[in-house]
Amino acid sequence: MILTCPSCSTRYQADGARFVPPGRNVRCAKCGHVWFQTAPEADREPEPEPVFAEVVQIAPHPAPSTPAPTAPTATRDSAVKPTPKPADAPRPKVRKLPQGSLLADAIAWAALILLAMMIGWTAVQYRQTIVELWPGIAPLYEVMGLQVQPEGIALADIAYQHEVEDGQPVLAVTGKVVNISNRELPVPVIRVMLSDDAKHEIYHWTFDAGVRSLQPGAESAFVTRLSSPPPEARNLNIRFAEAGEAQ
Repeated sequence: MILTCPSCSTRYQADGARFVPPGRNVRCAKCGHVWFQTAPEADREPEPEPVFAEVVQIAPHPAPSTPAPTAPTATRDSAVKPTPKPADAPRPKVRKLPQGSLLADAIAWAALILLAMMIGWTAVQYRQTIVELWPGIAPLYEVMGLQVQPEGIALADIAYQHEVEDGQPVLAVTGKVVNISNRELPVPVIRVMLSDDAKHEIYHWTFDAGVRSLQPGAESAFVTRLSSPPPEARNLNIRFAEAGEAQ
């Protein structure tokens, strides 16, 4: 027999033997409408309804003007609904470590070390300029064993002569230290060097000028003597000692 839903006009093909008098409730699998369907006129004795058949499977009869729908099911009290498709299980998130992080750290440390070395080299190589800009930092260089000649300290009136003391020849060197700047400056150690005709160094010595610092425009005389100077000495050079020479 053919069943037609009163609500949406969907047609179903059903087994009439399953509809015993007076009839039964049927639910449309498409729209969910429930109606009472009377049993067809029986030409023969209806078969007893099986006690286990609670769900009636009916196939829709395709309408002439519409394509045949998929076979829905009708039940006495409720329509059979399709089993929902299980959702895909979420994939575990994998944390990726940034590539090249170790290399970047190594480059940063290398750059930092290189910068520190450059700063140290500059502080030693250009200590004279640094002290000129910040005179108060000169004692720090002295603690480090680095001699600094303050700009504005000069040697003047240098002279030497040969003398005899207790029957021994003596070389006497005289002069003075002058502060030609406008601020107080420390007085470095002085170095004297003797060389031969070929300007090869033969002997040298250092001495303290006898004053630690000079006020602006001040000066201080000094004298230094060398007993038994080398007889081959022909030239004398005097200047302020550099780092490592004040010994």
